[in-house]
Amino acid sequence: MKHLAFFLSLVFAAGSAAAQGAPVRSEGHAIVVPPDQVSYGPAPAVLPPGAELAVLEGKPAEPGPFTMRLRLPDGYRIPPHYHPAIEHETVLEGTFQVGMGDKFDPAALKALPAGTFPALSPGVHHFAQAKGKTVIQLHGVGPWKLVYVNPADDPQQRTP
Repeated sequence: MKHLAFFLSLVFAAGSAAAQGAPVRSEGHAIVVPPDQVSYGPAPAVLPPGAELAVLEGKPAEPGPFTMRLRLPDGYRIPPHYHPAIEHETVLEGTFQVGMGDKFDPAALKALPAGTFPALSPGVHHFAQAKGKTVIQLHGVGPWKLVYVNPADDPQQRTP
């Protein structure tokens, strides 16, 4: 009965905070973010323009656990890159196409439909493209970083 009371108080707290559009953190450090309360904003400048990001847990740029979602428009491309830490993803919507290597090769893309879970070891060079509106969830232990194989591909290096 004690567990049921805790669960119900968590659900009630989640409903109250969700109405305010914020992730919920209770005494037990539980976070509940209903799908209709995920709040997207522009993705970080390290990603090409057009993606949207929602941080569900933690602070991805800092040490510690994080969970975030990327919403990508159809045809969105991420040039060859790698991450210094393991990358865990779950494809939630659409098809995320991923290829391995140092050059973007459309023929090397493998389709990862909704429900797919890829995990890439640190340093694995890969590239990606969205087929249809695509949402992926990334989680891991920060700081999260994306390093382009070719520094000229980094949108932050381009001058307006």
